Amino acid sequence: MSRATLAPGSRAVLIGDSITDAGRLAEGEFGLGHGYAARVAGVCGRHGVEVVNRGVSGHRVVDLQARWDDDVLALEPDLVSIKIGINDTWRRYDAGDVTSAEAFETGYRDLLDRTRAGAPQASIVLVEPFLVPVRAEQWRWREDLDPKIQVVRRLAGEYGLPLVATDGPFAQAVTTSGLGPQAWAYDGVHPTPAGHDLLAEAWTGVVRLG
Repeated sequence: MSRATLAPGSRAVLIGDSITDAGRLAEGEFGLGHGYAARVAGVCGRHGVEVVNRGVSGHRVVDLQARWDDDVLALEPDLVSIKIGINDTWRRYDAGDVTSAEAFETGYRDLLDRTRAGAPQASIVLVEPFLVPVRAEQWRWREDLDPKIQVVRRLAGEYGLPLVATDGPFAQAVTTSGLGPQAWAYDGVHPTPAGHDLLAEAWTGVVRLG
């Protein structure tokens, strides 16, 4: 399994949508939120690694493209963690705004290429989007989301990047815990505290500290 390494004194930028944001915008410029990013920051902080949260609720891959220079490259990161994709699916079903798997891949590839060009020192970690259906109609979302998950997995392999698997682990947690999907994601998308713990554990499993 490919892994990234963070040495003391390095900086990790975690970027994505509301799952990464998790309330950090309400806390001001240096907010970490209450989700997996804050948990990751706690672990990293014990090793002298700074974590910067740049999640923004509602964002899709095209939104990350628009703010990549300011929110990632300008921070001179030693590691960039990308968690994006569920809104590229969700907007199809609540607003009729479709992002094809091809467009998603083009945008995602642009982020990777710009990072390698603008921050060649940075490791890149890809975090899968995931879905934990809590309503019957959310099972339909799989037809749109699954190809996007495959895009992230394929890009991780092509670019030789660490991949944080999330979709399978969430499904396994639902199946083996006996607690039901809402114990892990309130609405199928946004994790509960237990869900954020699962994400943080998965993330730290592919990033070596020290």
